[in-house]
Amino acid sequence: MRLETSLFAQAMQRPDKLALVADGQRLSYAQLAHRVRRLAAGFEAHGIQPGDRVLILLDNGIDAVCCFFALWAVGAIPCPLHPTVKAEKLGQIAASTEPFAIIGLARQREAMQAARQTAGLRCALIVAGGQERPPGTLLDLNELLSDDVHDEAVGGRKESELALVIHTSGSTGTPKGVMLTHANVDFTCRAIVDYLGNSCEDVILSVLPLSFGYGMTQMVTAFMVGATLVLEKSFAYPRVILKTLGEEKVTGLPLVPAMAGMLTGMSDLQPGFLPHLRYVTSAAAALPPAVADRLQSLLPSAKLFIMYGQTECIRATYLDPAERAARPLSVGKPLPGTGADILDEAGNPLPAGAVGELALRGPHVMVGYWQQEALTAGALETTADGPRYRTGDLFRADQDGFLYFIARKDDIIKTRGEKVSPQEVERVLHAHDGVLEAAVEGVDDALFGQVIKAHVVLRTGFALSPRELLRHCADHLEDYMIPKFIEFHEALPRTTSGKIRLSLLNETASAQEQVA
Repeated sequence: MRLETSLFAQAMQRPDKLALVADGQRLSYAQLAHRVRRLAAGFEAHGIQPGDRVLILLDNGIDAVCCFFALWAVGAIPCPLHPTVKAEKLGQIAASTEPFAIIGLARQREAMQAARQTAGLRCALIVAGGQERPPGTLLDLNELLSDDVHDEAVGGRKESELALVIHTSGSTGTPKGVMLTHANVDFTCRAIVDYLGNSCEDVILSVLPLSFGYGMTQMVTAFMVGATLVLEKSFAYPRVILKTLGEEKVTGLPLVPAMAGMLTGMSDLQPGFLPHLRYVTSAAAALPPAVADRLQSLLPSAKLFIMYGQTECIRATYLDPAERAARPLSVGKPLPGTGADILDEAGNPLPAGAVGELALRGPHVMVGYWQQEALTAGALETTADGPRYRTGDLFRADQDGFLYFIARKDDIIKTRGEKVSPQEVERVLHAHDGVLEAAVEGVDDALFGQVIKAHVVLRTGFALSPRELLRHCADHLEDYMIPKFIEFHEALPRTTSGKIRLSLLNETASAQEQVA
């Protein structure tokens, strides 16, 4: 099914049901669908055609939601980007995608104009947010809202058509445009709805950017079932989010591990303080078991779903909450109707317990990277069961088919002739009561090839020396896995999707202390 179809169907079935809470407004399904149709008619009137790409640089809000669904309604392809994207990267992406338009906020006009010039394009620049149109901008989003709207659904669109081009830098820093069809996203979101048990009774609060696959799925899944979606722009002010969670009686809360760490670090929160919360999900990075345990203690009535995915398939696995106690390190099993293989370097399947590269099969797998044939050929391969995506992540599977993330292939630390998964060391660091966040990397060493360096953020009120933390590691790790360096920070740098990116650290602003 095409993605816009769900919204229009809900507007017919439950027109007065609250659909979206954002920007201080509350829209019913009928109101939201009508606004989407008005915008779609405006897009068509200004020349947007099926297959056209449109870059979206918007904060979470009504305008962003309407842009996605209006573009899908006319057969165009949203290319969402985080609103903080820099002009240079925006120019690279614009040159590749050749968009019909770039939609952003007034504060982004210089970056949008520079990107258009860099790419050598004449694409329209559209300003959203209801702000006064700045000089040099061609259109205002509100001016595109047409009154010449027909409420019947547009026919003739196919689910095999592209729904999204989501750009991800991965470990290389070079933007890759992941191409996902309506069928890809629809399949994945219906699987998510099924295992979360979503219904029209749910109220889902998301601070995850809609430019991020994990955030975008909150929007799609909510409107699939007629739930209410509450959008906030970020988790920068946790107390505000907590207040909203209570006031809106939120039942579903998607998190990234950094957010979980912040919640569990608030000493004044009492267990059960969110009685309406039915489930919590965690994805985007590994959630250390110690943090998961603290989160579950704080939210005892909520089911905690640990998930794994990549932009190239949105969601690949989930762990049934009933299995978490027995398998705290697992990310679960593949989505129903999909498959996962653990492969050796030659591409041969490995037995249970062996570590190899995870490869994914199923209707959720992307169709390729936008205009990057070589990258596509390296990531996708043809099998008897259809295309298979090589994730670049090292995994193992147990005898029951549960999957365990080990590390990114490029992140494995080779020290003293041994291979060390950063995640294994990070889990031990997180298990210390004084550690709020931890990330591990390998640094070059003339004697050992690499040695392990840990970056740590302490919980408020804890005074912990490197040697104390080293002793904790020595109690739980083999000698070659113990960090050589421990560096304390006030915070660790993150990508817009919430992943720690150690390459962004300003080492001159931090104090390093050798502990061994």
